[in-house]
Amino acid sequence: MDRLWAPWRIGYLRKLKDKRCIFCALPKQKNDKKNSILERRRSCFSILNIYPYNNGHVMVAPYKHISDIDALNEKDLLELLSLMKDTKKKIKKALKPDGFNIGLNIGKAGGAGFDGHIHIHIVPRWFGDTNFMTSVSETKVISQSLESLYNKLKRC
Repeated sequence: MDRLWAPWRIGYLRKLKDKRCIFCALPKQKNDKKNSILERRRSCFSILNIYPYNNGHVMVAPYKHISDIDALNEKDLLELLSLMKDTKKKIKKALKPDGFNIGLNIGKAGGAGFDGHIHIHIVPRWFGDTNFMTSVSETKVISQSLESLYNKLKRC
């Protein structure tokens, strides 16, 4: 069996036992850089995914702990979508991807890791970002540190 040395993953494994909702807990800490919160608005915020599918993977979430988009009022929904749009523009300017995957996973069966708190995933994509490592080794290579990405997106 081949091994890929990834000592930073221990933080993820420990967090699996932590059942707190990150979308509720992290904004309350008021330490945006440490928690990778990119932007705050009245009813929602954007945050780097610290276990990204791809470089530049950002999530946008309401502060309200709700499990379905149907529970948002029109004003909060519009602000959530506006932040999603503005965040996508920042990612496009900073990273110049070839495309995006944008979506919500609603409910455990829908693939939501935090099924009690909705959030929108914004995943930049590049031609060739799925290569032999992903398809043969089931390993995703992320090419930029979170700190570097955070600083780059904050400047946009």
